[in-house]
Amino acid sequence: MKFSGSYLESDVEFLVKVIDIGFTDIDKKEYLIQSGTSHYSEIINKEYEPSELYLETFKHVYALNKTKFAKDIFTLAYNLNKKQDIVLVSLLRAGTPIGVLLKRVLKDVFKRDVKHYSISIIRDREIDNLALTHIHKNNPNKEFVFIDGWTGKGVINRELKLFIAKYNKEHNTSISDSLYVVSDISGVADNSVSNEDYLIPSSALNSTISGLVSRSILNDTYIKEGDFHGCKYYSEYKNSDLSLWFIDDMMKTISTLEIEKKELISKNNTLNKTTNAFIDQIMKKYGVDDLNHIKPGIGESTRVLLRRVPFIILVKDINSKYIQHLVQLAQEKNVTIEEDKELPYMVLSIIKNVLKKDS
Repeated sequence: MKFSGSYLESDVEFLVKVIDIGFTDIDKKEYLIQSGTSHYSEIINKEYEPSELYLETFKHVYALNKTKFAKDIFTLAYNLNKKQDIVLVSLLRAGTPIGVLLKRVLKDVFKRDVKHYSISIIRDREIDNLALTHIHKNNPNKEFVFIDGWTGKGVINRELKLFIAKYNKEHNTSISDSLYVVSDISGVADNSVSNEDYLIPSSALNSTISGLVSRSILNDTYIKEGDFHGCKYYSEYKNSDLSLWFIDDMMKTISTLEIEKKELISKNNTLNKTTNAFIDQIMKKYGVDDLNHIKPGIGESTRVLLRRVPFIILVKDINSKYIQHLVQLAQEKNVTIEEDKELPYMVLSIIKNVLKKDS
């Protein structure tokens, strides 16, 4: 039976195994990850259910970004429409809302009915090879278009290329490893609409804007040979679910736009070098040993506040109206916010080293 989360069945097919995994407290989860006791993909914490004040702030910031985001989604769809035979493969979970929007725009505006799958990719572990095989078997002559929402440091982009190269070698296939994103702040994505750090609305909430689906899980207790990677389905949050509201509201905005024939941006090596140099500088300044503890950009920083243990949040302009949802979250969670005018992004967050007593 096909699983589409809380989206319409025509929007997406999640290639995942829905599991009933217990929750791990966020502080305990952080310790288990940093101590090497557990990989982050093996455990999951209970998700933050937005307060009324946070939702109010979110909707205000969303309204500020809505037209820009709509134009960028349209640009992405316009360029994908130039391709002959494609299948959309969004990376669970951040890529899924983007993929659903692209699927809708291609169908409603360009009269193209393309298939859209959402699959798991897990840093340091693997992409879901079974899911790739399923897509390839059912779409043998289609070009894979991998979709994510944004880039931070570019880790997932790098991992995607490694995993796809390995898969192609083992299966004698020639699946494309090109990644398409809306915002590429580190200059690493093959195709992006913008290098600007701005709010991708779906990054500001968890499952309640992503089809009530958790991030992917790879835990041997639940995932056996022959299974897709796992996820939890948060049916208990259905009254707070904004997934379809978000898609429908964005489509209303997109329907008002005039067709703008704008080309996508390719990799930007200069931007990537600048990003890496700045991150090295931040790591030295704050005594950070693990590169994975540095999360640049609004999207990554919001996710740190939603599901990790932050040490500090650095912002370029604390009074910026575009990051008030993030400031609100930090205040709710008593996380220190520091202004740094030299930031090349709007926001950068640092995860707390819970193994250091003085961190």
